[in-house]
Amino acid sequence: MITLYDCATAPSPRRARILLAEKGIAHETVQVDLKVSEQLGEAYRQINPQCTVPALRTEEGVVLTSNAAIAAYLEARFPLPPMLGVTPLDKAEIADWHWRIEFEGFLPIAEAFRNSSAAMLHRALPGPVNYEQIPQLAERGLARLQQFINSLDERLRDRDFIAAQQFSVADIAAVVTIDFARIVKVRPDDRHPNLLRWRSAMAQRPTMTL
Repeated sequence: MITLYDCATAPSPRRARILLAEKGIAHETVQVDLKVSEQLGEAYRQINPQCTVPALRTEEGVVLTSNAAIAAYLEARFPLPPMLGVTPLDKAEIADWHWRIEFEGFLPIAEAFRNSSAAMLHRALPGPVNYEQIPQLAERGLARLQQFINSLDERLRDRDFIAAQQFSVADIAAVVTIDFARIVKVRPDDRHPNLLRWRSAMAQRPTMTL
C-alpha cells in the first residue's frame, strides 16, 4: 500500500493529496505535526532525512521526498488520468509551467514567510539544518510574488487551464500557490480577472477542498 506522509495544514503535501485524489489512488496517510516539529524528530528522520513533507512510500518500499518525484512516480505507475501531459509538446509545456509556478510563485511566498515570521525564527529554510532569517529576502519574495500573480493572470487570458489545454499538475501547483499566498496577506483582486475566473472554476473540482 502506498503511504503519504502528510500535514493537513501545510501547502506542499496538499499538492500530493490533490494529485492522489485526482488519480483515485488508494493510499494510507500518516500525519506529521509540523507545529511541534515532529518532522525534525528522530523517528521521522529515519523515514525522510530531509525532514520535509510530503514524503511518499511507494508500493516497492522506496520513500520519495519531493513533489516532483511523487508526481513522476504516480504518473508512471497510474497513467490515467494523465497529469503530466500526453504528447511530447504537452509534457514540455506542463513541465515548464510547473517549474515556473514553483520558482516564481511558491518559493517567493516561502521566502517572504520564512524570513519574516516569528514562528520561523532560525528556520528560514526547511530541512534538517537551521538558517537565520534575512529580512531583505522577505521583501524580495513579496515583490516576486506580485510579479508572478500578474504573469499568471496574463497567462490565463482566454485559457481554462494553465498548460496544454488540460487539467494538470500545473493547475494543482498553482491552486496551492495562490491559496498559500494568503499567509503573507496577498490575494488576487479585481486587477486579476482571469486568475479569479480560473480559481473559481478550479473550486468546482471536489479535490480542491483537500
